[in-house]
Amino acid sequence: MSEATSEVDRFLALVAAAQGRDIRLTSIQAGLLVAAELGIAHDSRAFARLLGIAHSLVLRELNVLAEREGVLQIVKRDLRTMRVHYALPPRDET
Repeated sequence: MSEATSEVDRFLALVAAAQGRDIRLTSIQAGLLVAAELGIAHDSRAFARLLGIAHSLVLRELNVLAEREGVLQIVKRDLRTMRVHYALPPRDET
């Protein structure tokens, strides 16, 4: 098994685990959260390109996540490219 395959398998396992913790998450939403946590992608276009899915689908799912309090933060929007930069909210270390 190649290293790339094992990384893909790890990513998919983490997406499945995120969905297991929150059944409201779609696969794309869980993928966005995992990608941010792992530092794989922090903007909508990069995520769409890495996964080979339409940017419009990513934008829709990203906006749904941003509406849920404490799940994901929109950091910046580029109106020209429609790219949305996002981040996970800071964790409480208490």
